[in-house]
Amino acid sequence: MNIDTVKNIVEASILAASKPMSVNQLIALFGDGEKPERSDVRKALSLLQDDYAGRGAELVEVASGFRMQVNTQYTEWVSRLWQERPPRYSRALLETMAIIAYRQPATRGDVEQIRGVAVSTNIIRTLEERGWIRVLGHRDVPGRPAMYGTSKEFLDYFGLKKLDELPTLAEIRDLDSMNVEMDLGLDPGQPVVATSDDSEDDMDRKALLSEDE
Repeated sequence: MNIDTVKNIVEASILAASKPMSVNQLIALFGDGEKPERSDVRKALSLLQDDYAGRGAELVEVASGFRMQVNTQYTEWVSRLWQERPPRYSRALLETMAIIAYRQPATRGDVEQIRGVAVSTNIIRTLEERGWIRVLGHRDVPGRPAMYGTSKEFLDYFGLKKLDELPTLAEIRDLDSMNVEMDLGLDPGQPVVATSDDSEDDMDRKALLSEDE
């Protein structure tokens, strides 16, 4: 099978898939007598990325594999397709998520110590239901609190392949801007909002943003 055919099959499959596709998943689409080499699939993906460079859609690699998405340069216009903007995340949820992402494995107590206020159970539940955080284990202290870390779904949502690609804390000082980016609908799913007390939303962000890794 020539590389152009492989490229077309890979492109069609990624366009039709509802989730990112890994190289192994793409190879599995081919019959036993026509399976391309892994290097051929990688080459096809590279050619597709070149084909889509500078266009309205782009082929990107995230933690779970490859997916087609709107070029982030044009999300301002594409977002106008939806009359109702998705609900915004609470500041408390964003800060909790950021602490877990940058300091994982982190317990609920770790988050509360950094934020300086109690963390709503709804926030942890929402992040777990969204699939953004998962339990990595339990800390060997009285009560054995759960230690949380991020998941592949978290990386996929934010268009990342690995945690090393997270922006620095200095780059995410403005959590309101982070909310705006989420509102643009970069992820095919609808975001959910964690309920929290007003006192949590009014807490001081400096506890998180002033500390370095």
